[in-house]
Amino acid sequence: MAALDEPVKIREGEELDPEKVRAFLIESIPGLKGDISIKQFPSGFSNLTYFITLGDREMVLRRPPFGKKAKTAHDMSREYRILSALKPYFPYCPEPLVYSEGSGVMDCPFYVMERIKGIIFRKDLPKGMTLDTNQARTLSTNLIRVLAELHNLDYVKAGLGDFGKPEGYVKRQIEGWSKRYRDARTPDAPDYEKVMQWLADKMQPDTDRPCLIHNDYKFDNAVLDASDPMKIIGILDWEMATVGDPFMDLGSSLAYWVEKDDPQQMQLIRMMPTNIEGMLTRKEQIKLYSELTNRPVDTFDFYYCFGLFRLAVIAQQIYYRFFHGQTKDQRFGMLIHAVKILEGTALEVMAKSNL
Repeated sequence: MAALDEPVKIREGEELDPEKVRAFLIESIPGLKGDISIKQFPSGFSNLTYFITLGDREMVLRRPPFGKKAKTAHDMSREYRILSALKPYFPYCPEPLVYSEGSGVMDCPFYVMERIKGIIFRKDLPKGMTLDTNQARTLSTNLIRVLAELHNLDYVKAGLGDFGKPEGYVKRQIEGWSKRYRDARTPDAPDYEKVMQWLADKMQPDTDRPCLIHNDYKFDNAVLDASDPMKIIGILDWEMATVGDPFMDLGSSLAYWVEKDDPQQMQLIRMMPTNIEGMLTRKEQIKLYSELTNRPVDTFDFYYCFGLFRLAVIAQQIYYRFFHGQTKDQRFGMLIHAVKILEGTALEVMAKSNL
């Protein structure tokens, strides 16, 4: 069996008060009793995720990061709401248990959900795990199939008809992420003005088939069945989900997808084992997605370039916190290199595009 995703000791400065958390959970969730243990899942760069055992119950607590936060990011109540609404219709969601504004427990809103126990990919395959070419192809195909299942879901029936504003979605995304980048830019970061101008000039029209989109769909947000790693049993991190353009969602997802034949600079910022033999290429994923959703694709340059830029903004926002001493997590200091590499890749996409 491959290694499960396991928690570790909590990072300095990100500790929780165990007695306050225990008292809150016992009061809020019937049947809980016993001693509490709190650890932290070490990966991820956005919301902080803690592993809680209380007696024989395993749970996960999510809270925003410390330090400067983007105005519309890290909305715990929104994430809790979507999980509550979506769980009956999309079984890959974790079961939400309780939400709190944080008063008396910690200085911010947070929520608690059931743990989905399984394998989560990080940069490389877990120790002891191998995938042959056919298995890699099957797994990467299943990742697209689950995304297509989400995009084909009737979000109005799920009670999420007012969860976003699909009209003008593409324009708001380009303008919003451009503003976020300018607000988070540090003196050592590239200006990205050519990329932002190209996205504004080549902006695609709104989709006539909006859907519920995850907005951070990637391998390390997928939980795999430990007994059958080809099977996806959970999708995590719903903080940026909304109703919008599915191609923007797919473009954001493919920005993380570093293929085995991609240039060396992209290999340097690879975060998941998407480069192993047999994994679908980005072009193959686009083709499969189009078939599964019956959404024709003429050109994907705009959406992929947007995904690269959006990923750079996310990295820069996190790096901003490190640059200004708002976090001690040393991983964040390396993100400036990713910001620079992603700009170069986006400029290459623009130069080769027929748009």
